This record gives sequence, C-alpha cells and structure tokens, in this order.
Amino acid sequence: MLGKKLVTAQKRGETRALCLGLGMVACSMMMYFFIGITIVPFYTKSVWTTETVCKLLKANIKDKVLCPNNEASEDEDIFPYPCLQVWVNLTASGQEVMLYQTEDTLERNPKCSYVPGKSENSNEVKARIETIASNFKKYQTFPCYYDPGGTRTNVILSRLYPPEGLLFAFLWPTLMFTGGCLIIVLVKISQYVSVLSAWQ
Repeated sequence: MLGKKLVTAQKRGETRALCLGLGMVACSMMMYFFIGITIVPFYTKSVWTTETVCKLLKANIKDKVLCPNNEASEDEDIFPYPCLQVWVNLTASGQEVMLYQTEDTLERNPKCSYVPGKSENSNEVKARIETIASNFKKYQTFPCYYDPGGTRTNVILSRLYPPEGLLFAFLWPTLMFTGGCLIIVLVKISQYVSVLSAWQ
C-alpha cells in the first residue's frame, strides 16, 4: 500500500515537473516571437551601424517648434518645445552633418537633434535642452554612429537597440528555454530509470 502511494506521488511530481518544463518552453517561444516582431525589425532597419568620432561644430537652440513634425499625428501628441540643432564634423568622411539623439528622434522630428517627452512641462524641457547644449559645447569630441552605405548623411548619438542590447533581450528567453528543456530531460530520465528498476 505504501509502495503504491509512493509511486502515485512520484508520478504526480513528474507530471507537474513535466508541465513546468513545457510551460517554460512555451513561454520562451512566446518571448522569442515578441522580440522578433518588436525589437528585431528596429535593429535590422537601422542603417547607423558604424561607430566613429564626431567633432562639434555648433549647437544652437532655435525657436519653439511643434512635436512631432507629422501631419498624421493626433492633436494631443503635438506640443511646442525649443528646437536644439547640433551640427558636427564626421571624422570618417569630413562632412558637416546634423546629429540626432537616436533613430527615433529623426523619425519624430528631422528638424531637431533632440525631442523631449510630452509628459515633461515646458520649464523642465527648456532646462534639459539648455543642459544638453552646454554639455555638447563642453565635450567637443564624442562617439557617434553613421551609415557606412551612405544612404543617410546624418548621424546619431546612440542606437536604440545596439547589438549588446539585442543579445541581452534574447538572453532571458534562452535561459528559460534551456531550463525548460533540462527539466523535461530530467523527468524523462527519471521515468526511464523507474521503468528499468520495475522491470528488473
């Protein structure tokens, strides 16, 4: 009687462990799919892949503009802010080009190097933009990214999804998938050993 209870408890434990392993594998597959349709397209679409050194030429704050610079945008997404324009000398080619914060900055408003978040108030935005402009003037030389193919003549200060960021995004689903597969393998080995012991 005790032996039957032990066998039943073992089978229940194996079933739960197997379900856990399968659940981890399924969750990891969903995470892979989510990363594949959200982060990977932005990474592959970015043409600013080569790092170089940019030297500041000028950093000017123009009159207030509307953000975003897009006719299809909703009215509540449009707000005025000072327009910071940063021009740099691209060391790789010697060209005078405009610098943008990220790829998203260029898409939201190609007239400005920096686009603030709409949740910030006007005083915070003005102070932040003035601080950014002063930092550029303080540090005349800094790393930036450009398009080696020459499709885009402008440069960006940082990439939204650099290679190390993409690898980090794939790290957690990979660990979950590996852990789930390991649990399934261990359960199958346990079942095989149980069957082999019972047969002997």
